[in-house]
Amino acid sequence: MLLPISTSISPRRTPYVNYILIVANIVLFMLTYGPHRVGPFIEPLRPWAQQFMLTPEHPYIWQFVTYAFLHGSLMHILGNMYFLYIFGNNVNDKLGNIGYLCFYLGGAVFSGLGHALLHHNPVLGASGAVAAVTGAYLVLFPQTYIRVLYIFFFIGTFEIKAMYLILLKFIFFDNVLQKHISEANIAFDAHLAGYAFGIAIVFGLLASRLIDSHHSDLWGMLRQWNRRRRFRDVLTDDDSPWQSDQPQRPQRTFVQSNPVADSHDKAIIELRRRIHDAMTRNDTSQARQLYEELLKTAPNHVLPRQLQLDIANQLMANGNWALSAKAYELFLKSYSNYEYVEQVYLMLGLLYGRYLQQRARALDYLKRALDQLRDPGQQALCRQEIDRLEST
Repeated sequence: MLLPISTSISPRRTPYVNYILIVANIVLFMLTYGPHRVGPFIEPLRPWAQQFMLTPEHPYIWQFVTYAFLHGSLMHILGNMYFLYIFGNNVNDKLGNIGYLCFYLGGAVFSGLGHALLHHNPVLGASGAVAAVTGAYLVLFPQTYIRVLYIFFFIGTFEIKAMYLILLKFIFFDNVLQKHISEANIAFDAHLAGYAFGIAIVFGLLASRLIDSHHSDLWGMLRQWNRRRRFRDVLTDDDSPWQSDQPQRPQRTFVQSNPVADSHDKAIIELRRRIHDAMTRNDTSQARQLYEELLKTAPNHVLPRQLQLDIANQLMANGNWALSAKAYELFLKSYSNYEYVEQVYLMLGLLYGRYLQQRARALDYLKRALDQLRDPGQQALCRQEIDRLEST
């Protein structure tokens, strides 16, 4: 038995809608649950509530929503609400309250359609909507760690990245594989439809920039991979500007009369290659060390855009405030048209205000960020930091 018990991140804001959905499900379960015998069968719902199940043979429109608020047993409701609590809080935080409510109800509807198109038996339960939320978590927070409780011959815990747990355990093993080997009366196709809805919708929202993307979400990871692939192609292309030792192209050949410059340029090229290779291997510690060495060799040297930003982020995460600020400023100097430049302004404002104690520079960057920020949480953070600095 494997049971997720916590995630490595917490919501920045109170996930009110997720709490309301959990309470609503529990209250409706208490009102509608009433096992009773009808001929040879045990019906889990009170007679008046059975009309709200989704009956694929004769469906009513409202049933595609109401079925998701009904449950057939105490373990059914507890399991669904537990998973909704574990994964829904952070998704609620990311999508906002109204967006999350619409997303949850959409997941319920799509899951119901997935079941109704393939089956004739009635269905009830929030599992499909919870699967949609879990699929959204996979796209938004694939690199976060989930602590899992395991109970086999002994009990313990371990941590695993969300993308592996959700893809391998919840989607493949619990639904794709179990669908073919289990005889349990479980709506596997509703679950799979929910996962498909959650993954596709949130991926589309990120790709279309309707919600902010980050380098650690699935869309950001794919963009980073594509940038690194293109950068590798440049490094191996015969026409690459970094291939400076090609004798057939005189304009790219080092000037033989200046051996000091020759050695200096070769050192820079080699450091760039090694930094790129370290980041490709996710060896961020070595990449940071190599970048420090690069700046000692060439203090104002700028790496390719995403590589420069990745290095600045890693320095920030490692607590190397001064060097991180310099890396971000070098990034702005060369890539001022970056589509998320306001995020860089905000980061520099926080660095100079909180860690480097340079009030004037911090306020300059924070005010530039505030003019362009669109995320309400980031706007509030920026205003709070400006107020703090102006009051000191």
